[in-house]
Amino acid sequence: MQLQNAKAKFEQQGIKLAAISYDSEAILTDFAKRHNIEFPLLADPDSKVIRSFNVLNAGAKGMTKGMVHPGFFYIDDSGVIRDKYFEPKYTNRFTANNVIGKLFPELTQEVSQNVEAPHLRLTLLQSDRTVVLGSRLTLAVEVELPPGVHVYSPGVQGYKPIQLELHPAEEIEVATPIYPGSKILYLQAIKEQVSVFKGKFRISQDVTLPVPKVGAGIRATLGQAETVTIRGELHYQACEQRFAIRPLPCRRSGN
Repeated sequence: MQLQNAKAKFEQQGIKLAAISYDSEAILTDFAKRHNIEFPLLADPDSKVIRSFNVLNAGAKGMTKGMVHPGFFYIDDSGVIRDKYFEPKYTNRFTANNVIGKLFPELTQEVSQNVEAPHLRLTLLQSDRTVVLGSRLTLAVEVELPPGVHVYSPGVQGYKPIQLELHPAEEIEVATPIYPGSKILYLQAIKEQVSVFKGKFRISQDVTLPVPKVGAGIRATLGQAETVTIRGELHYQACEQRFAIRPLPCRRSGN
């Protein structure tokens, strides 16, 4: 259903959708009618195509034998696979909005919120407003620096690099944050080259709300509440470059 709901966003980018399953044509036809699916559902009852793409879930047994690992392929007009997004666990899966946000980062705006922060403009983004257990969604921080101001990229020595740090509930799975490509800045005053971010850029991080075991605490929590809060902090040291380098006070912004 998430894919159907995101269908218009994909088509606005010139991307057509199709899904493949080991179910029979009759089962998929019935499913499409009951859920108003408007893109092709392809039947692969012998899992031949699924095997050819190396996404067969070899651990699936009994009635689920032949099942595919959940995920997406992004295929261009010439039939070349440009990207793929798959989860090893059947219970976990990328949301459609997550995938389109990875292909077109500017579309990661299902939910956005501006946050006050010293020396920069900060916008919090998330790929999906609502998700079900097992969903993998993207959280992002969009940073906009004033002209002449920079922050330091991860790995820099001698300075405090910018760092996104999430503090989710213990059961929520957190992927490694993704930072943009940095630029090399030459500090004339001290004859030094440093790796920095300037202007407008985005840091993103995927989180997964896994399907818990029976009795797990998060299931009870989600059963009683409509909102899951994931807290985080953005650490950074902003510096202004004029004729010399004047470090601005190091600040930390929480979300």
